[in-house]
Amino acid sequence: MSVLVRALGALALVALVLGPAAAASRWGWLGVRIRDLSEQEMDDISKRHGLREGFGAMIVEVIKETPAEASGLRAGDLVVGFRDRPVVDTRTLQRLIAQAGVGEMVALTILRGNEGRRGMQVRLAAMPAPVVADRVAAEFGFVVREPDPQAELGQRRPATLPAVAFVVRGSRADRAGLKVGDVLVELNGRPVLTLEAAQAALREISAEQALSVVVRRDEVQVTVLVPAP
Repeated sequence: MSVLVRALGALALVALVLGPAAAASRWGWLGVRIRDLSEQEMDDISKRHGLREGFGAMIVEVIKETPAEASGLRAGDLVVGFRDRPVVDTRTLQRLIAQAGVGEMVALTILRGNEGRRGMQVRLAAMPAPVVADRVAAEFGFVVREPDPQAELGQRRPATLPAVAFVVRGSRADRAGLKVGDVLVELNGRPVLTLEAAQAALREISAEQALSVVVRRDEVQVTVLVPAP
């Protein structure tokens, strides 16, 4: 799977508006990858189910051993309601789930193929730490990739600094000048020599504040300041 495909998959999972980083440990988690509907899909759903149903978040994948799998959600389900609130797109659903309490039972309304509208009950889990880091990075508008595999030298595999795999066009990171391939050196003054270190630094960052990113680009060290929203 290419870096771009992995990056786009991560963005489908993580893009949303976040609250302060201090709340990260309380974020709820469903365990799905989702996407927005295309215009054609919206038209088709409106015709089949009524004008009010031309929206929602499409489940692309149900991750194994997650609340979504335990509840019976399936790939292809369209989530149109969270409790008594309509779900108009992926950002709405992710925001509502993240703000719900860990361990809380929530009601989802879905459209499933020819079965039509149905209700589902899901008990949310705590968001895994790597997902929290991905979501923070995505709010700024970029994805960090795992270190590229390199040939083994003797019994040791040389460490590779984490790098930017994808930048969302028009995002804060894009406007600030962050580029695909930039090798991360520091995040808000914290050295990030491994992917795990980068994820740990991201989990302590609020997406509502500016982010200072020191990168290595073409053998030159560059500081990129991503502004607050």
